[in-house]
Amino acid sequence: MNHRCTLSVLASLLLWSLLACAQDKNPINTKNSHEVVVPDLSIPWGFCFLPDGAMLITEKEGELIHFKDGKKTQISGIPEVYNRGQGGLMDIKLHPDYKDNDWIYLTYASSEGEEEGGNTALMRAKLKDNALVEQEILYKATPNTTRGQHFGSRIVFDDDGYLFFTIGERGNRDENPQDISRDGGKVYRLNDDGSIPDDNPFVNTPNAKKAIYSYGHRNQQGMVINPTTQAIWAHEHGPKGGDEINIVEAGKNYGWPVITYGVNYSGTTITDETSRPNMAQPLYYWVPSIAPSGMEFISSDVYEGWKGNLLVGSLKFQYLDNCYIKDNKVVKQERLLDGLGRVRSINQGPDGFIYVGIENLGIVKLIQTK
Repeated sequence: MNHRCTLSVLASLLLWSLLACAQDKNPINTKNSHEVVVPDLSIPWGFCFLPDGAMLITEKEGELIHFKDGKKTQISGIPEVYNRGQGGLMDIKLHPDYKDNDWIYLTYASSEGEEEGGNTALMRAKLKDNALVEQEILYKATPNTTRGQHFGSRIVFDDDGYLFFTIGERGNRDENPQDISRDGGKVYRLNDDGSIPDDNPFVNTPNAKKAIYSYGHRNQQGMVINPTTQAIWAHEHGPKGGDEINIVEAGKNYGWPVITYGVNYSGTTITDETSRPNMAQPLYYWVPSIAPSGMEFISSDVYEGWKGNLLVGSLKFQYLDNCYIKDNKVVKQERLLDGLGRVRSINQGPDGFIYVGIENLGIVKLIQTK
């Protein structure tokens, strides 16, 4: 090996070492504690609060749990779940008018279709006698694939009653995210019954998937409506580095994998480009990756000095990231619930407290201490 090659190899090894050893540097806020509200959960992918104070909790492996007054009840009638890799039973959300119509929405990995494997589906159903009834599949991504990566998936409703949900690019970065004729790597918008809104950005584009709202995403496991601006905020997993927070807007291309602030897991380059004029820049990005999952704004007055903050879970570093926001910028971050476990899901409860789904622990209530 010549001298130039030796230097190149050494430089590559040094870069890989630096990337591999990169650690999260956010300071730890010790003025917080927690109370375990729902114990003994494996991967509480999503949860929501019913009007009577009960909780509905999805376990990734395919269980839906009703929890009230310390009692867990397993809900029957769950659709067959393709539990593979990052896919399984994922998010759950009540219709904004749930008290009047009883609709519950879920995303899950489904094997329905001709191809082997699975892909992300959105369904709605009603809960009666501890069973899901009146089930309707509103959207099923195609094609199925046996790959275990990047199913998404989160659900939100906006103030106009539109339903938004995410599907990751299913590990096919070279085809899915930049092609609006294909599912995957997208945010979708539907009416609450699954029909396509007339003003979706690609309804008049030949061969496009009409439900697509934005594209160029990688794997979005957090999405929430900003309670102040009503804008849709979402985060997504980057590769090695380059996890992003984005404000999702109609028709926009968020760049993956043409632009990214991350690299391959081996440390090699994906692209030299971090921006293009026709592609949206992230509001914020993490290097190194924190592996974000779950997302919630604090809109209550329960926590002194935290109202308006954005909470993001870290799977990789096992903490709740408390992001201080000013003028749509992350100006400060700190670690809450540090080391408690992989944070999977976050919701503000009817009582104004923040509840957090922690893998291999359960759902805990965040308590601010003095």
